[in-house]
Amino acid sequence: MNKTELVAAIADQAGISKKDAEKALKAFTDVVADELKKGEKIQLVGFGTFEVSNRAARTGKNPRTNEKITIPASKAPKFKAGKALKDALN
Repeated sequence: MNKTELVAAIADQAGISKKDAEKALKAFTDVVADELKKGEKIQLVGFGTFEVSNRAARTGKNPRTNEKITIPASKAPKFKAGKALKDALN
């Protein structure tokens, strides 16, 4: 499912226009991104949790030259599914 299909499904499920569904989806993704940038965690009970995972600096190697390189520390978004979502899939 791509974004267009998701917007259409949200509009159909909620009984709203596709334009309003797209605005709602954009607002949701913007708020999630902004909160994660601040280092906050977003919990949606029954669905899951969005949070930031800190990756430590580490040593790796360039696969082309086998030269050792330093991979800097970074932050990555992480999603952990909630119990209700896991149960719905099984």
